[in-house]
Amino acid sequence: MFGFLKRKVREVKAPADGQIVALESVNDEVFSKKLVGDGVAIIPVSNVFTAPIDGTITKIFSTNHAYSIRSSKDLEVMVHIGLDTVDLNGAGFERLAKEGDTVVCGDEIIRVDLDALREHAKDIITPVIISDESDVKNIEKNLNIVKSGDIIMEVS
Repeated sequence: MFGFLKRKVREVKAPADGQIVALESVNDEVFSKKLVGDGVAIIPVSNVFTAPIDGTITKIFSTNHAYSIRSSKDLEVMVHIGLDTVDLNGAGFERLAKEGDTVVCGDEIIRVDLDALREHAKDIITPVIISDESDVKNIEKNLNIVKSGDIIMEVS
């Protein structure tokens, strides 16, 4: 009877193949203490990172190590590829999309050289964060081995 008051569940999908782990396990306090938002992290095994939601690319950092996508439903998701990867100044990253592009879940955004990241970055673990500005009350997390496009979070 009051279903119209119930919050709609929005799905966030894996931006790469890999193992989903708790955000608290990330060896970086900005992420593990959820200072930029809540979410999960993926230990990637594939070199292409995709859109985890449908929306508009609001930001791709100049070094291509991170990007954000905002849905039409007040949900913004950031994918931060690796730790301390900003220090690589773009080495090992190839931009496949641009800011302002409208994307659907699964569209390719960034290609990386995972071997180079393993060698030169602190870690390849990739936080997938629901930004603090998003309209979110609850996040159900799927900590599992996933393929790109599998559901990793259900947000309401």
